[in-house]
This record gives sequence, structure tokens and C-alpha cells, in this order.
Amino acid sequence: MSDSKSIFRTLIADAINEIIKEKMPETPAVNEETVVVQDSPDPKMGDLGSPMFVFAKSLRMAPPAIAQEVVQKIGEKASSFGTVLNVGPYVNVKLDKEKALASILSKIEDEKDSYGSLGENGKPLLEGEKIMVEFSSPNTNKPLHLGHMRNDALGESVSRILKKAGAEVYKVNIINNRGIHICKSMLAYKLFHEKNGDTPETLGMKGDHFVGQCYVEFEKYLKGEKDKPETAHPQAQQQAEEMLVKWEAGDPEIRALWKTMNDWTFNGVNETYKRTGVSFDKFYFESETYLKGKDEIAKGLEKGIFFKAEDGSVRVDVTEAVGKGKDGEDHEKVLLRKDGTSVYITQDIGTAISRHNDWPFNQLIYVVASEQIFHFKVLFYILKKLGFEWANKLYHLSYGLVNLPNGRMKSREGTVVDADDLIDSLHADALKAIKERGREDDVDDADDVAEKVALAALHYYLIQVSPVKDMIFNPEESLSFNGNTGPYLQYMGARIASILRKAENDGISPLEAKDAAVFLKAAEEWDLSKRLGEYPQVIAKAAANKDPSVVAAYLYDISKLFAKFYQNCPILSAEDENTKKARLTLAKATLQVLKEAMNLVLVPYLAKM
Repeated sequence: MSDSKSIFRTLIADAINEIIKEKMPETPAVNEETVVVQDSPDPKMGDLGSPMFVFAKSLRMAPPAIAQEVVQKIGEKASSFGTVLNVGPYVNVKLDKEKALASILSKIEDEKDSYGSLGENGKPLLEGEKIMVEFSSPNTNKPLHLGHMRNDALGESVSRILKKAGAEVYKVNIINNRGIHICKSMLAYKLFHEKNGDTPETLGMKGDHFVGQCYVEFEKYLKGEKDKPETAHPQAQQQAEEMLVKWEAGDPEIRALWKTMNDWTFNGVNETYKRTGVSFDKFYFESETYLKGKDEIAKGLEKGIFFKAEDGSVRVDVTEAVGKGKDGEDHEKVLLRKDGTSVYITQDIGTAISRHNDWPFNQLIYVVASEQIFHFKVLFYILKKLGFEWANKLYHLSYGLVNLPNGRMKSREGTVVDADDLIDSLHADALKAIKERGREDDVDDADDVAEKVALAALHYYLIQVSPVKDMIFNPEESLSFNGNTGPYLQYMGARIASILRKAENDGISPLEAKDAAVFLKAAEEWDLSKRLGEYPQVIAKAAANKDPSVVAAYLYDISKLFAKFYQNCPILSAEDENTKKARLTLAKATLQVLKEAMNLVLVPYLAKM
């Protein structure tokens, strides 16, 4: 379909330019990008349509009149792929379905894994683009939780989509491994575990879970038991702050404990990354970057970009970026405290500059929750003021909160759902379903299949919603084998794989793509093929919008269309041998696109379920 649209767009642009040359030679020629081509809402009026409204003003003609002239000028030029007709203000084309089918299936057959990566000019969509993606950014005082899972799924999926579109992608992760929150876990360890020599190994726990437990223990120790104020220890806050001061001063004992507990958490988090298929090209650590940016602030102060306030702090006016404050006053952002110490945005300024020095990107995408929209507006504005041209290519991929049906999660209260625990629960439910259906022997390794079903359920549920929306993760719904879910996609892939295996065992081979189109006459075959042909456009849209839900919606469409095709167009029991082989060709093409697109949204493919 993308080829047909490209040909149609070129023909219309050429016809419009002929009209301009004849009637209004002083009017600039149009380029193909100005021609809109869309699917026709009514197949009876054609498969594709192009509205002429956009040219009415420049040509000083009514859209229906333009459409009529364009059709006359295209004439026989369109005969190679369809019949052109005008329907009111639209130029429509009824495609030669056999030729269109042959083109789509041949393209999938020839391009194989690269199908979907190429634009209408035959080149990778994002060829030459170097894109850095920052995501996850965990704290080393707790394990990854459900919120991180949405961040990780979006970051990894967007990275894969951009790479599919031809970009060179570099994935980075900033590990927040210093600060008062880290010291709270450290203090709890000293209070409750050090004397016993407790370690994750002695307690049989993952390191990140153990350190997270310490963080919760600190909060309980600080606040005391509910309705029992006498059990509170308010001095614990000051003790944690004093520990942070010692850490910044390089106290050997505090630094040694900090390193040990950071390693516990980081190693545990890495296990979760490996389990979920998330990876990074480079880790940045806040302990190594938190002082960066101070020199840049000093340079900006000298140049008059920033100013020193009456209290001695260094600030910048960001009203231009974020608007006036609540009282109508200019909006100022502190960059250095009056004692000369840096704040969080100072670190981000230095880290962004370091990253561009490390890997000169064309674009840097920050995958961070919508709560930080203000922060990134200010950060991008400051970097532009400092004169970094690449700051115009910084992008905040903002996403909404994710919670469970029973409400919002809170780390310090221990109500957060750990990622590992959630996946374990989904795994157990998937394994139970496999056993209840008596499929243990059929799937070869039931435990491995259950793990992949659990990951499909989790990732797809998090990705199929547009990133900007808040969402509620419903574990039971995510595991359904019916409807818009990851397991449903896996089931459809396994079903197609089963058909192809049976055909191979019976000695039946698919036809070559160019030959199959002759025998695919049913409406269901055309609808499925047509949607397969739109895969490159789907990739282009998902990459441009940095939105994996576009791919997720496409996958669900393909799965539903195949189910309808399979129900109404028998494959292995088709009426004749050629139709049987042609439908196998269509099934094979469907599986190839399905597998490829599933990988982009972190849904593991299963050949058997």
C-alpha cells in the first residue's frame, strides 16, 4: 500500500503542476509532500483518495473542478496500478488488487526483517540520525517497581522503533545513587542489620529488595507506629542528613557501606533488566555527575546569562520558557544555592553536556513521567541560553502515572508493587492456565512459556495506552488470551506457526509472492494484505511521535484481520492446491510482520502455546 500511495501522490503532484504551468505559471510548483493521500472510507468509491481543497486557493478553482482536471491529466498513467476517478472534491483510485497484492507480498518476501524500515524513497526513514534515549533512572534505595516498568517498556520500545526506522540509537541510564534517600536506607541498615551481619545472601533476598526493605524500615522508625507517637524517632532525619554530610566529605566508613549497599541494589536491578529484556549502552551514576554543571553556571554568570540574587544564590529568569509565577512575577530558577552548592538541575545541565561530548547526538530523548514537565522546560531553556545548538533537539517523552486498581503506590510506606513480585505473580497465573488447559507437554518448556506470557502481558498492557495518559494496570485483564492483550498476540503468532508447520510436514510449500496474488480473491485476503502493506507507514508514525501504542494498535488490527481471514478462508482445506499455497504465502507474510512488530513492543514470540 505504501508503494501505491507513493505512486498516486506523485501522479497527483505532476497533474497539479501541469495545471499550474498552463493556467497560472507565476504560481510556485507544488511538491509531493503537500499532496494528502488517505484510505477511502467507502471501498465502492475507491481504495485511496486525495482531497483537492488544499489547492483551491492557489489555483483559484473549486475543488471538484480541480479533481476533474487532475483525473483527466492522469489518464492512462495510473493504469499500471489502478483506475483513477473523481468523486466530488476528491481524486480517488480503485487499485488493481492483484498487482497491489503482488507488490505487498513481494516486498515482505524480499525485504524480510528490514521490511518496514524503508521510506517511500527506498532509504531508511531516519538514516544518519544519532538518537540518545535516557530511561529508567532508578534510585539505589529500592527495587524497580510498576512505575519503572512503564518507563522501561516505553524507553526500550521507543529505542527499538527508532532503530527499526534506521536511526543509530544509544541507550543511557542515570543511576540515582546518592542523596538523603540513600542515607536513610544506610542508617536503617546500621540500626537493624549491621550487628547481625545481615546480607541479601544470608537473608535469601535479592539485593535491591533488601535495601528497599531498609528504606521502609527507616520510615517506620522515623514516624513510629500508627497512633503511638512515643514510638517515633524524629532525630533519625537529622542522623541521615549528618550521614550525607559525611558521605560528601569522603568519610571512609560511610563510603564503604554506601558502596556495598549500592552494589546490592544495582546488581539486583540489573537482574530485573535482564529478565525483562531491557538493556543499556552506558550507565551514568549521579555520584559521578552531581558536581558537573557548576563550571557552566559560572561561565553563564560571567556572560550575564544568569544573575546573583540578593541572598547570594545564582539564578536564571525562566519566564520566557514557563510563563509568569502565581503572583504575576517573573519566574526565577535557582542554579546554585547561596553557599555555592549545586541543585538537581545544575547536575542535569552538566550531564547533558557530558553526554553530547561522549556521543554527539542529533537528538536526546528523556523518558520521564509527566510530573517533571516543568523541570525539562527549564532545563532545555537553560541549555539553549548557554548556546548549545543541540539543545533544540532535546525532547521530553512525558508519560502518565500507572497504578493498580486498589490505588496509588508509595515507596516509603511499602505499598509499592515490586517489578519482580508482579512478574512472578503473572508467571504463576500463566503457568496455572497452561496446566489447566493440559498444554504442558505441547509447549515443550511450560515454565519458559509462562515467563514469556507474563512479560507479554505486562509490557503490552503498559504500551498499548498512549504514553501521555495515566493508566491503571489490571493484572487479570493483562493475562487474557482474548482481546487487546499481549498473550492474544502470542496466541495468534503461535496459531500461524502451527499452520505453517503442519503444511511443511504435509509437504505443502507456499507460492512465491508474485505468483500468490493471482489466487487471493476474497475480501478478507485483500483487507489483511492491505494492512500488512501499511507497516512502513506505521513505523514512520510511531517513530515520528515516539509512541509505541501506534505499533500495539497495528498488531491488534493484524491479529483480528488474520482471525477473520482464517475463519472465512480455509487454508489447508482450501478448495484447490493453488489457493491453498497462496493462502500459506499470506499466512507466512503475516507471521513475519507479526513477529517483527511484537519485538518492537517487547512481546516475546512463541512458536507454541
